[in-house]
Amino acid sequence: MLAFGFEVWSRQGEFLSAFFAMISRFGMVEGRAQGNSIKLGLCWPGAQLADAQPLPVSGALFLLLTLASVSFDGFSRTFFWFGLIGVNPLEHPGRSALMGVNSLGLLVMFLALAGVGMSAIFTGERLVRSTLPLGRAAGLLVWSIVPIALAYHVSHYLTALLVNGQYALAALSDPFGRGWNLFGTAGMPVEAGIAMGAEAAWWLWNLQAAVIVAGHVLAVLAAHLLAYRLHPSAARATLSQLPLTLLMIGYTVFGLWLLSTPTAG
Repeated sequence: MLAFGFEVWSRQGEFLSAFFAMISRFGMVEGRAQGNSIKLGLCWPGAQLADAQPLPVSGALFLLLTLASVSFDGFSRTFFWFGLIGVNPLEHPGRSALMGVNSLGLLVMFLALAGVGMSAIFTGERLVRSTLPLGRAAGLLVWSIVPIALAYHVSHYLTALLVNGQYALAALSDPFGRGWNLFGTAGMPVEAGIAMGAEAAWWLWNLQAAVIVAGHVLAVLAAHLLAYRLHPSAARATLSQLPLTLLMIGYTVFGLWLLSTPTAG
């Protein structure tokens, strides 16, 4: 930040700020500058993509990595993955022992996702005989990845949030370890049972599934909006989205499988 300046670093170098700025495009509140003030208004999620610019190659790859990383984090705990790498899931050696092979797996998933995504966009553009540069189409359509990545992060880490978030509530009352109890939560017990048992599992799975499906539905709507910007014709825009829609359906099935398959580690 000292070397490049606050604005440049926070927008292009600090990855959480960059990711949150991308997520903000799907917010229901938008702000527009009017002189020295900002006017706030309500909008549909994704409506702010109407004036979004195509992302550069680095931005597109960054978005794909946010999705590939959380997807592989879930996939790396499945019995299927342990079978591929020859590890007994009931005798898990620890994450440190699997760091090398898991890093390779993450790289493969990232490359596979990028390859399949680019192929879907390329095929869609060829279906409508588009003469637009592939980089422009991909840089614009990759915005539709944002709600999917966000949905996977919420779904994948929901259980950890429900359990570990209780420690944060306790710490709020005594943030400096001085024996305070500002909000009456300092001595609250942490209940892991909120994510255990058949009833909890049923509610959690359905909530996670709903989040994933909702993320993909919003992604499809965003993709159609962006496709219409590329091809201002309902028929051409719809036809160009067929391969990408099939990819999103397949990825939804993959996400639901991750939620339902046995995991370890």
